Amino acid sequence: MPIEDRTGVTEEPDDPIYAPQFVTSLFDEMSTTYGITNYISSFGFCERWRRQAMEVARLQPGMLVVDLMTGMGECWKFIRHQLRGNGRIIAIDLSTEMIRGARRSRSRFPDIAIEIEQADALHSPVSDAQADGVVACFGLKTLSQSQMGAFSAEVWRILKPGGRFSFVEIAVPRGWAFRILYLLYLRHVIPLLGRIFLGNPDNYRMLAVYTERFSKGDAAVTGLKQRGFHVSVEDLFFGCARRISGEKPQDTEAG
Repeated sequence: MPIEDRTGVTEEPDDPIYAPQFVTSLFDEMSTTYGITNYISSFGFCERWRRQAMEVARLQPGMLVVDLMTGMGECWKFIRHQLRGNGRIIAIDLSTEMIRGARRSRSRFPDIAIEIEQADALHSPVSDAQADGVVACFGLKTLSQSQMGAFSAEVWRILKPGGRFSFVEIAVPRGWAFRILYLLYLRHVIPLLGRIFLGNPDNYRMLAVYTERFSKGDAAVTGLKQRGFHVSVEDLFFGCARRISGEKPQDTEAG
């Protein structure tokens, strides 16, 4: 049966690989090696892309920032820099092991309030119109096209009028030659690295599957625009990543 979330959007994964239980299990298993593999799969650019995404979010001291699909808190240092140590983060992730890693990471940020919640990004515990900013780095690809609508509705629900969002995700690059080489890299080299780092290569093959289906993130962009957001899109490093950012109109009723 389809699942209807509290935003009123019917949410049903297009494929079992997008089911919350599958995604949770996948990232629980990859948690010990995902960081370095993500670094390699992005050619070392993932840190730069996270920093740039936080800059585009235009975060200011005193803000409440919701970090959806937070992983182990890899974005927090960039959020803290923008907040200048004055603000609050609500970090949300499905994976038990990622949440465990995030709780370990929290000790490195004693100057900022960080609340960590194990929850689905489509059903967050954040109150209506509470967030000044919503960010997500490298998690969008685990949402199906039908889930993108529910995700857009959830971001709309938790973001204040005038609040901004900024997301970045690995994407399929432009140009047929580069695209073929990059997909071969994702399909074969990354699983091999997963094996080397004592991971399960089948898990890392899933990253290629998610990336190919995400493609350029058009479903995410469409969902956000249809919800009513002002949306901007930028390709990074010849399209190997895509940044999607924007704003909830100021003249919108709260929630």
